[in-house]
Amino acid sequence: MKIKEIACVRRSMQLIEPYTIAYETIDSCENVFLKISTDEGITGMGCAAPDMAVTKENADTVVESVNKTIEPYLKGKDAFQYARIMDTLKLVLPEMPSSRAMVDSALYDIMAQKARVPLYKLLGGYRHSIPTSITIGIGSLEETLTTAGNFLRRGFRKFKIKGGLDVHSDIERVVKLRELLGKQAAIRFDANQGYSVDESVLFINKTRSVNVEILEQPTSRFQSDLLKQVTNKVEVPVMADESILSLKDAFRLTKNNCMDMINIKLMKTGGILEAMHINSVAKAAGKETMVGCMDESALGIAAGMHFALSRPNVRYADLDGHLDLLDDPFQGLVTIKNGVLYPSEAAGLGWTKLKNIGL
Repeated sequence: MKIKEIACVRRSMQLIEPYTIAYETIDSCENVFLKISTDEGITGMGCAAPDMAVTKENADTVVESVNKTIEPYLKGKDAFQYARIMDTLKLVLPEMPSSRAMVDSALYDIMAQKARVPLYKLLGGYRHSIPTSITIGIGSLEETLTTAGNFLRRGFRKFKIKGGLDVHSDIERVVKLRELLGKQAAIRFDANQGYSVDESVLFINKTRSVNVEILEQPTSRFQSDLLKQVTNKVEVPVMADESILSLKDAFRLTKNNCMDMINIKLMKTGGILEAMHINSVAKAAGKETMVGCMDESALGIAAGMHFALSRPNVRYADLDGHLDLLDDPFQGLVTIKNGVLYPSEAAGLGWTKLKNIGL
């Protein structure tokens, strides 16, 4: 099956409510959508969600990579030679992971459509649904409790709380949140590199009654020794996120026992193919994984979800980046019921069943 045409379009989307994390406040995002058409009439779609702080890309550089590198390279290639294609793109676009993830998703979409099965079944089909956490940004105690209460009433039972600016405020927010949620809901905490080792230990010691499920990326991604110190000093599982951008990172950090878990994001790893390798390294090291996301269209979220559904070692999902986006052309592609994600049963990523994506 030969690749015939490639096209991309960028889309700016506002967030319904801006949110704050340890190093920035976000009120909008820009995604780039890629369309790959083949000589058999099958079209695949992929999404890039660049973030300069994480992926070192923006929409301009993603579009440039399509025009200058991806389009001329892909034309005439066999879509089923995805391993060779992605290996080459990794060499020529080493610092463009979301651009590569966009191509990766479109190719997998094509192959699953050809096989006439949903992508998660083509990838392994381990499960049919997975609960997702809902993310609450840094805010006042009142804002945190109000937002959490609203999501609790909508059926969410797994909450990811952002912090990292003030450990004492974070402790208060998490303790009061447990009082609101009761014992059944899970609370995960993400410091987004905002803590020192001492602050990380203090946070865990002061929130023992909360039973925090996961402590995510408490320290700087540039100092893996600090992450290892936290891992060794607290009993709560420590998850690496920003510290892991590649397969080499996963191997290095697992080899040195720097963390207990890995957050895999397709946009920072370069797509599903690379994510499967990282998950295998984690599994070999006895580390469970979570599939996370950026501020992504439902198309990008769908790719992450299909991957999450396909592998037994992926035990957690944080795939809520599309819920707060206005004017998402792929709205409705992913179904959430009471905080649980369900895929479309249409072939591929399922976007062909949407009435009008406007692209």
